[in-house]
Amino acid sequence: MLKTLKVSSLALVIGAGALLSVSTVAPSHANPVKLTYQEPAQAIIDIVDAAPSPGGSLSPDGDILMVTGYPALPTIEDVAAEQLKLAGRRINPANYTVSQARYISELKLLNVADGSELEIKGLPSDLKILGASWSPNGDYIAAAQQTTDSVELWLIDATNGKATSWSSTPLNAVWGPRLEWRHDSSGLYSYTVAEGLTKPQASNVPTGPVVTESAGRNAPARTYQDLLQNKTDEALFDYYFTSQIRFFNVNGEEQKVGPQALYNGVSVSPSDDYLLVSEIKRPYSYAVPYYRFPETTMVWNPAGENIYTVVEQGLADNLPIAFDAVVQGRRSVQWRNDADATLVWAEATDQGDPAVEAEIRDQVFQQAAPFDAEPQKLIDLSKRLGRVLAADEETILIWERWWADRDEKLWLVDATSDAEPKLVWDRSWEDRYNDPGQPFTVQVDGRRLLHVQDGNMLLSGTGASAEGDRPFVDRFNLASGEKERLWRSEAPYFERPLDLIDAKELTFLTQREGVDDPADFFVRDLDDAELTALTETAHPMPHTKGITREMITYEREDGLAMSAELYLPAGYNKETDGPLPTMVWAYPREYKSSSAAAQVSGSPYEFVRISYWGPQYLATQGYAVLANATMPIVGEGENRPNDTFIEQLVMNGRAAIKAGVDRGVTDPDRVALGGHSYGAFMTANMLAHSDLFTTGIARSGAYNRSLTPFGFQREERTVWDDTDLYIGMSPFFHAHKINEPLLMIHGSNDNNSGTFPMQSERLYQAVKGLGGTARLVMLPHESHGYRARKSVLHMLWEQTRWLDMYLKTEE
Repeated sequence: MLKTLKVSSLALVIGAGALLSVSTVAPSHANPVKLTYQEPAQAIIDIVDAAPSPGGSLSPDGDILMVTGYPALPTIEDVAAEQLKLAGRRINPANYTVSQARYISELKLLNVADGSELEIKGLPSDLKILGASWSPNGDYIAAAQQTTDSVELWLIDATNGKATSWSSTPLNAVWGPRLEWRHDSSGLYSYTVAEGLTKPQASNVPTGPVVTESAGRNAPARTYQDLLQNKTDEALFDYYFTSQIRFFNVNGEEQKVGPQALYNGVSVSPSDDYLLVSEIKRPYSYAVPYYRFPETTMVWNPAGENIYTVVEQGLADNLPIAFDAVVQGRRSVQWRNDADATLVWAEATDQGDPAVEAEIRDQVFQQAAPFDAEPQKLIDLSKRLGRVLAADEETILIWERWWADRDEKLWLVDATSDAEPKLVWDRSWEDRYNDPGQPFTVQVDGRRLLHVQDGNMLLSGTGASAEGDRPFVDRFNLASGEKERLWRSEAPYFERPLDLIDAKELTFLTQREGVDDPADFFVRDLDDAELTALTETAHPMPHTKGITREMITYEREDGLAMSAELYLPAGYNKETDGPLPTMVWAYPREYKSSSAAAQVSGSPYEFVRISYWGPQYLATQGYAVLANATMPIVGEGENRPNDTFIEQLVMNGRAAIKAGVDRGVTDPDRVALGGHSYGAFMTANMLAHSDLFTTGIARSGAYNRSLTPFGFQREERTVWDDTDLYIGMSPFFHAHKINEPLLMIHGSNDNNSGTFPMQSERLYQAVKGLGGTARLVMLPHESHGYRARKSVLHMLWEQTRWLDMYLKTEE
């Protein structure tokens, strides 16, 4: 039943403060519970400890596959390591890396021709590779190896299987490891730790107040985390993010390139004659992250001398909050991938503001070395530039996109003539069923080019359809738009192309899996219809094999088609076991059309890997699970999705429950709803505005939209544009209507935009103060996604215990 009660806009102003006073008079038994880390049942622990799926990277010549393995979850000690939060980045100051970086713990090389393994000698015994990159000729792999106090550069010779320490100079990997190979494979450029800097010493004694000032200039900003707070933060940002660009020759020589500065971009021209370098400048801002700071983009020669300043972009703290808003002036500067040294960029003609009426919004230009001629305009776009990919100067593909109407256009441009660009396709990027896919590229003379043969390119896509995803390879004629299907994934497997090995022979690297078969790497020959296995991965969690998964479809009451993955316990028989307690797990998504919202995603033939992050693990505990239940919020035409958010949300919930009940597997009186982030927001709203669910689990959510006043999720209106919308969609202001038990979990160190830990703390205080039933679990040191093994196990213990308490009847 839909709960309705109008809340005055005045609550927007007084709500938070009033609830603080409630918490001060809470009874003593409501004090925080002291609890050590707990663990769930062993069947769940085994799911958490199962080996992650391996990764793979094909050498540019297609001869060798690099297979990468990853460790299970880190310890709480690892997650609790020191971190600095500076300008929207979190770093580990001990070794100049991204905080809590995921690393490669196992690396092996496979011969693509026969699948044999090529032994690698000399790798570090405690392998922690933050990034690995093939040289363009496929002879070498560069690896950034993490230690406790530095990041080391290693070189793996793939021709003889020998790994050696490449340099003793520590890398600066605060942006992640930057490994920029020259196209001639003679070496690479990377950032190294700056020398001669004095680390700022923080002091508890201030030298004065922190003052920011507005002088009548519009400067809206969405709700960001981890921003600079004071002069000490500014000094620390300078200290850790300043780096030296160095060139490392494969022969072991190295040299400094240019002065030390705060670099955040370095790219080698295809001819290797120039470097495109970006440098962050002052003044910094306390209101926006680093990517809005002033930035100068330059072209250097290999000696590090600036020969051309491409653009000096000022502080961008006053952009409109709309999703298609961009800075004015040259942006998205890059090398044209096929040319020796030609820059490509976009410039907005609408002041970068989507609210400005304009037929032409972006213009795309190019400029060739030596960069002294006037830039050449390639195309006028009615939307924003998305991507540029070329085969040669006569065959340049340019994508454009627009958020408001979900439209995408692809253009074919000939830079050698005055001919009008040719429209290749015009489509809604929401429409997965008719997605033509993405083109394959090939490596030619060290350059990654669009593959075109006889006017045809090869495309690969997910192949979404009413029967599930069926990836494909198509041949597409750029002149006529005609396409030919060369291959499509067939039951009972889910197989997707990863890379083009040989364009002439039509051989591809693919990854194939089945319901009981983990994903493995294969070579598929389309001409001969041959399939050769390169790896054979053991089932990572054999104790879950009996759990069944079914992709189901159903309709909500207005006729909109919906879908979900239904998981049932091993050995379950609905005729003898009857309906089960059920968990529905979802994440709301906005759409501009009902047809796009109704489309099915996923495949019935994917490997049934039981997730601990989602709800699937509950099938080991006797629950039916509706995972990835679609939760569409549709705004057709001039209507916006959030105008009817609550009404559509309740319809979605009702439809999901009915789907399980109609199949005889769900007890309608024992159904829980859960979700993470925006899914947590969904859960709290559903409990506040309906009585459909028995209980809810909300992880790391945002519940008071007045704390994200300049927009949230895909909402572009501000709280001042539509105050009632913000209040109506905020479960905090409807906490008095949450009369079902609510479990809230949140990382105490959340870094996600808008999901401050206080969001859960305040909603908990509201529910508690109003007499509702709630439990709040704050996980120490955890961010928006929980990483430590102890944290994850405790999360699963809390969730399972909560559901057992409220959904399972006593025997």
